[in-house]
Amino acid sequence: MVMNGHDDATDSSEYSHIRRHHKHEVRANQCTSSLVKHIKAPVHLVWSLVRRFDQPQKYKPFVSGCYVQGNLGIGSVREVCVRSGLPATTSMERLELLDEEEHIMGIKIVGGDHRLRNYSSIMTLHPEIIDGRPGTLVIESFVVDVPDGNTNDETCYFVEALIKCNLKSLADVSERLAVQDRTEPIVGV
Repeated sequence: MVMNGHDDATDSSEYSHIRRHHKHEVRANQCTSSLVKHIKAPVHLVWSLVRRFDQPQKYKPFVSGCYVQGNLGIGSVREVCVRSGLPATTSMERLELLDEEEHIMGIKIVGGDHRLRNYSSIMTLHPEIIDGRPGTLVIESFVVDVPDGNTNDETCYFVEALIKCNLKSLADVSERLAVQDRTEPIVGV
């Protein structure tokens, strides 16, 4: 697992969330990992970006556009157009889970011109306090087939690099919006 280094209490909380929400059935010839990002923005603000299955380009820098089939509910499929520079141009993704109360989103890749077969991911958002202000712990986990000609490590490294870039961009966009929102600090924490 890829985890940012923090104190034991924080790490314990992160592991607890991963054990509770990020369960993947990993078969032979698949790799899996979980990534963590602490964002200095309240969970409702971060969730407002993440939950938009129809607009991943709001924070995912490698996405140039998105076209949705369905009503944005569970089972809806989106065609994501990928910016040049990656070994793909499109990805077809199905919304598997959307829990508005728990802030959980799950997707599965169901097609596209790339090598990410049987890819499934879960993203969860958890409120936390960062520097006396409302913040968000974001955890994203995935499982994916290891393509022929690649190793488990190579596959995980590639997918982790994409997710890290997406999480950094999510943090940048969310924190910029949070500054505009000027949320007041929590006193007495």
